[in-house]
Amino acid sequence: MVNKILRLAKNFYFATGIGLLIWIAFFDANDIISQFRNSAKLSDLETDLVYYDEKIEEVETQRQSILGNARLQEKYARENYLMKKPNEDVYVLVNEKNEPIEKE
Repeated sequence: MVNKILRLAKNFYFATGIGLLIWIAFFDANDIISQFRNSAKLSDLETDLVYYDEKIEEVETQRQSILGNARLQEKYARENYLMKKPNEDVYVLVNEKNEPIEKE
């Protein structure tokens, strides 16, 4: 058994193949560790993609409902962008945590 291993280790092609595998697995730019990192990053990005696709759909439905109604456009602009008419004053109330107060 030991003689077989020594004979294989002395074989040029076997030794070159093992050396190449070690080089590719640990020293190459696309080594095993990098492949695992990239795989984990890809799964995180795919999760983010699903989240943002849902958000895009939500915003698109909200956009469609607002664009069809002038009253909703005005309400949206007043609530989200603090827009006002020229003769109005706008007061923003904040709680102790310095966050805007939500209307219910």
